[in-house]
Amino acid sequence: MPDRQIAVHSIKKLPLLVVVTLLVACAGPSGMAPIDDRSRGGRAGQPIPSSGMHTVQRGETLYQIAFRYGTDWKTVAANNRLSQPFTIYPGQQLQVGKPSDFAVRTQPSIRARPSAVPARPPLLSRPSPPAVAVSAPPVRPSAKPATPAPIAKVPASVAGWDWPAQGPLIARFQSDGSLNKGIDIAGNLGQPVKAAAAGAVVYAGQGLIGYGEMLIIKHDGTYLSAYAHNNRLLVKEGDQVKLGQTVAEMGSSGTDRVKLHFEIRRSGKPVDPLSYLPRL
Repeated sequence: MPDRQIAVHSIKKLPLLVVVTLLVACAGPSGMAPIDDRSRGGRAGQPIPSSGMHTVQRGETLYQIAFRYGTDWKTVAANNRLSQPFTIYPGQQLQVGKPSDFAVRTQPSIRARPSAVPARPPLLSRPSPPAVAVSAPPVRPSAKPATPAPIAKVPASVAGWDWPAQGPLIARFQSDGSLNKGIDIAGNLGQPVKAAAAGAVVYAGQGLIGYGEMLIIKHDGTYLSAYAHNNRLLVKEGDQVKLGQTVAEMGSSGTDRVKLHFEIRRSGKPVDPLSYLPRL
């Protein structure tokens, strides 16, 4: 092959070599391209609306709504004058933030300058007929109430914490405002998920986007724990659970691999579970 043809043939192969080189450089230590898991946390930590209000959807509970906004369920109940069993209705407006966060501020009045034109005499108006008081009919809720949160019988304080599952720790708690508000533990499909402390199940379902099949356990007046991405839930709302009791089977619902996403919340705020769980 003449030298000129060899040079042209080499130039044609150059883009392919560049692409291969870039792919090799982007690969991880094992030769696989790293995967960025963007499914952790979902929308459960979404900010409180600017209005400070949340519209209740069918099937939502007080604990679920408070967990979504990262606030304390007791604060939401108090702000809305709710008492046990915390019955709420679809379409109901709930205050989910502090009153000072969204109080309506009135605009300052503008003082008008005196006009040089003399004011006209007031027009005489006929007296309006007396208003007739009409009693409004009682308002009945048009929709069935949302599922009330069960009355949780829990101990006065958490007696102790234990690991909710066995397996390697693949993601840690991040307190910099990111989506991961707990830890992720890898495992096998169907592997037991256990209660990290004794308490009562106050939520079981798929109502929080990004968490899949999820459980929330109330341990006392301060602490909640959450177990997400399960394959199957073995307990229901209102059930009392003991420390170490199997409450679910590990799965990949709402995420891209089999794992358990575990959170601990103190007065509604996410805290690092590794500060509470025993060291391995």
